[in-house]
Amino acid sequence: MGPKWTTWSVMTMAQESRPMRVRDVAARLPFVSEQLVGKRLAAMHADGLVTRTDKRNGAPYRLSALGESLTHVHRTLAEWSRNYLSPGLMAEAERVEDAVQRLRLRHSTALIQVLDAGGPMRFVHIAEGVGLDVSFTRHRLLRLQADGLVTRTGPRHGDPYVLTDAGRELGPVYATVDHWSAPLATRWTPSPSVPVATAQRTHSAVLLGSDGGRTAAALRRSAAIPSALFSHASQPKPRVPASAATQSAPGRVR
Repeated sequence: MGPKWTTWSVMTMAQESRPMRVRDVAARLPFVSEQLVGKRLAAMHADGLVTRTDKRNGAPYRLSALGESLTHVHRTLAEWSRNYLSPGLMAEAERVEDAVQRLRLRHSTALIQVLDAGGPMRFVHIAEGVGLDVSFTRHRLLRLQADGLVTRTGPRHGDPYVLTDAGRELGPVYATVDHWSAPLATRWTPSPSVPVATAQRTHSAVLLGSDGGRTAAALRRSAAIPSALFSHASQPKPRVPASAATQSAPGRVR
């Protein structure tokens, strides 16, 4: 899901609902080169999101069952983004890709889970909970702040960190990704909650790619801590004054 233009390609093919060659997809994405579209479709084919009608070069692609089922994931990501991150007008595919970029960096899930379970927390305690180097933890927290998922409870350097509303409301997003990545025969079975072990496996594999193993290990270390983040039910958290959030949130750089 993570590489840029994957969502655009999937949505384009879903809208057309027919086999499409690389040039057909590229014609509907004029802001992306045909060469890049070809590379992205090849990667999507390797990942099982699209299939080909035959093995000849230039043969059309079409969405696989796995690719078609991404529609529900995209809808959930877009709704989360619209409600908690960017309420303004934005192309749906752009909104989804922006949401994925905020979530896919390695160890982000681990930090979010630790804060959900024990926040507010000072950054040294977060580093201990996740099992990461203090310097790396500080860097990742700054990125999560820039992405609107974490903030500090006050303007001082040592003030504890806490999840923003966007960070606290990630439970349905992780649950939807978990359902999507499950075997097709069992996908979309209603469940009142998503076990931490299942959610950590899914998010690591689907959003974090090759870095997922490290994050999964960190999550296992903190799995003994009860957490509401990986279930559909949300629990009240300390509210952060808007003034504090404004003071502590660095400008976003992309």
